[in-house]
Amino acid sequence: MTIHDRTDFPFLRALLASPTPVVMEVKQRNAHGHELLGGRTPAAVVGAYESAGAPCVSVVTGRWFGGSNTLLRDVAKHTELPLLQKDFITRTQQIATARDLGASAVLLTAALLPASSLAKLVAQCLRTGLTPFVEITSEAELEAIPHASECVIAVNNKDISTRERDPGDLRRSVELLPAVRATGTPCPVSASGIADPATAARLLDAGFGGLLVGTSLLRTDSPARWLDAVTGARSGLAVR
Repeated sequence: MTIHDRTDFPFLRALLASPTPVVMEVKQRNAHGHELLGGRTPAAVVGAYESAGAPCVSVVTGRWFGGSNTLLRDVAKHTELPLLQKDFITRTQQIATARDLGASAVLLTAALLPASSLAKLVAQCLRTGLTPFVEITSEAELEAIPHASECVIAVNNKDISTRERDPGDLRRSVELLPAVRATGTPCPVSASGIADPATAARLLDAGFGGLLVGTSLLRTDSPARWLDAVTGARSGLAVR
């Protein structure tokens, strides 16, 4: 397959262009079933993310977290930011549906997909104009990712076998970063378990091209201050 022009893929383009490349997440519940929106509408949450300067938004449609395709459609109505659909994508038809709902990228979980299925889904994403956001938890899983130079490859710091109920192990991201970068992905991402701005700053300084943050941002009073604190931590400045 011919390498595509990255300008045709708004999710990847926005993430690469952002000075604070944090994919901010919308999800109804955390892994333990606790509500995260706190009475806010998805539109209100996305509005706060836009004001903070989010380059992209992740929308969790998986049922584990109380999501649905309706949530993705609702978010898409209220923002022009590129959207990532986070769900268990296993069929090519789901990619077409994601595009029709307003997504610019879809999550592909390497640990759950045979190599042949992952290759088919990555190829379908690229043909459809969606960024493949391929999530891995081990170096072995990297070997099955085709066209890595056109994918976002994300290290999931949590354990999907326990439905991500663990606090996350950030050492996984740090240990896997060299191997992820060696694939040629333009944007290695650390995803989940990023509890505070200082941790986010350390991961960006370590060489990650992006982060995916959900619960921490949904629990803060101000995503803008959260992101300012990341910038402050990276520059060594105190943030009010």
